[in-house]
Amino acid sequence: MPAIPHLTLNNGVELSAIGFGVFQTPPDETRSAVDAALKAGYRHIDTAAAYGNEREVGEAIARSGVDRSAVFIETKIWISDYGYAETLHGFEKSAKKLGVDQIDLLILHQALPSEFGRTLAAYRALETLLADGKVRAIGVSNFMVEHLTALLEKATVVPAVNQIEVHPYFAQRDVQAFGVRHGILAQAWAPIGGITFYRDSGHRSTLEDPVIGEIATAHGKSPAQVMLRWHVQQGRSAIPKSTKPARIAENFDVFDFELTAEQLAAIDALDTGKRGGPEPEAIALETFGRPIPEA
Repeated sequence: MPAIPHLTLNNGVELSAIGFGVFQTPPDETRSAVDAALKAGYRHIDTAAAYGNEREVGEAIARSGVDRSAVFIETKIWISDYGYAETLHGFEKSAKKLGVDQIDLLILHQALPSEFGRTLAAYRALETLLADGKVRAIGVSNFMVEHLTALLEKATVVPAVNQIEVHPYFAQRDVQAFGVRHGILAQAWAPIGGITFYRDSGHRSTLEDPVIGEIATAHGKSPAQVMLRWHVQQGRSAIPKSTKPARIAENFDVFDFELTAEQLAAIDALDTGKRGGPEPEAIALETFGRPIPEA
């Protein structure tokens, strides 16, 4: 099996270039999906308090036979738990559900532009958790350049990661470039497009794109594998998701071929500038807030 590339975060912590996501995976399907991912070789599992399946992720890891120290666990604090004390408690809820004492990467799920003070207080709590050794790395998700700029003016610790929507039809190059300048790793959610993107953006599925299809045929790989290889070669962390064991394994089998510079450029040229997920500026407690249950 080819060597699996690792990415080094700005504090020296390492994670696998391809992780496994469980967004929108029902709790009763999460255990078997994570089990299949670990069997396929994944060692980075990405969940979130708002997904409602942290407990099942923890159970799957615990019963897998894979040593806890070999699995990189990432989760996210939801906006309803922003604020200094609230975020410290959010960590406790997540850690208990996951069944762990330490979380490898803990990130803020969204910026909260209308109450950015709460966002800053939440990030300060992440800094405390990092200093106390309760988490190994901290970061953010769905932060745009203006949010990152405002955060860095106050933060003591530069975020290790910014998890954002990145795929061939929406690359967010300004956010990625800002991250490169400041040592913040871009981590791609919806790395192969995502159902929400197809439905709401007016574009066909990236899986049916003729440019990607032609590259896939040339390598004897699937369109999904080509897109994930694109992320790997451009130095991003990518978090594909599936509940089908064959697809889960296929998405991890991307380390035995290489895209040419021309092929990478052809995929880059597909960017439409159209977002599939919610507008970061539209995130507010009134519309997106919901309580995160206790452990």
